[in-house]
Amino acid sequence: MSVFDGIKDPIQSYVNIWTPMFKQAQEMGIAPDFLLHWGHGAAMGSVLLSMGVIGAYMGWQIRLGNGGDVTALTLGETIREAHPKIIGGAFFFFLLGGQGGLVLLDTQGQSILESPHAMTALLSVVLLSCQALLPTLFASEKGALARDVHAYLGSATMVALFAHLVTGVKLGLSF
Repeated sequence: MSVFDGIKDPIQSYVNIWTPMFKQAQEMGIAPDFLLHWGHGAAMGSVLLSMGVIGAYMGWQIRLGNGGDVTALTLGETIREAHPKIIGGAFFFFLLGGQGGLVLLDTQGQSILESPHAMTALLSVVLLSCQALLPTLFASEKGALARDVHAYLGSATMVALFAHLVTGVKLGLSF
């Protein structure tokens, strides 16, 4: 039994909408095998290594009292203003990229949602969702606790995302 049992069929139905288009592009030579195999990983890795790392760095700069600073990474905004935009953008790209990853796996004849990579994806999305909700508590009586949780859970989320990268490389090398 898998944590994905209840959602596997609907997700497979969604993937089935897109897979024929990718297979056709593959057969026509528009989408080379290398791109279909490693394109998702390259795109998502670049999001993690740029937006994820920069966003995490900014989060800790805010925590250390440097949130009002303006740097080359913030494009004229303060670190405090740029941090949620960078991390929110990364989350958006991760959600879109996850769909692409599922379609590309299916296009290559692999099963979806049955790998450690799928598990680390679920964990990462859950953690990012929690991270997105925590700032709503910052102004409350429990604001200091929410900020502490956000900081340390943010670091744990980055560990989960890097574990996701590692499981993705292993998955890519497995077929």
